[in-house]
Amino acid sequence: MGAIFTKIQKPRINQEINAPELRVIDAEGHALGVMSKREALEKAEEMGVDLIEISPHALPPVAKLLSWDKYRYQLEKAIKKEQAAARGSGESKQIQISARAAYHDLEVRHKKMEEFLAEGVRVDIQMRLRGREKKNIQWAMEKMLEFMKSIKTEYKIISPPKSAGTGIHAQIIKK
Repeated sequence: MGAIFTKIQKPRINQEINAPELRVIDAEGHALGVMSKREALEKAEEMGVDLIEISPHALPPVAKLLSWDKYRYQLEKAIKKEQAAARGSGESKQIQISARAAYHDLEVRHKKMEEFLAEGVRVDIQMRLRGREKKNIQWAMEKMLEFMKSIKTEYKIISPPKSAGTGIHAQIIKK
């Protein structure tokens, strides 16, 4: 568990806090006002919790009355959630299109892709090229980009369109 914490800077706790004056908030987020470091430490000791410097760059710095273990757990949970979102859910759906697909066929693929993106699933777009289409990669790449530009849902490109084997592949996920 400590390995995750090495990636972020550990906040100052109790006696480690340098500021003479602090804006103190309780565990629920209610402001208790501005008080001296000594008063804040006494209040923390009285409540049986730690004084954790949340925002050291604010004037005066903001400190929270909360158990250090509880705060560390919340931070680690938030970091894991952020990392999971960055990786994607792990689930992936595939949409196959043809470079010569008709307008309605592409509309059907768009609707399906909108559903996948709404679910937060990573979408692999594959354009299969056949015969002479394989020789004209530039034309096929333009078709792929045109298809991607017509997607209505906001998305983030994980893997930009690139030629691979017998087609062009790209990966996207909802923003």
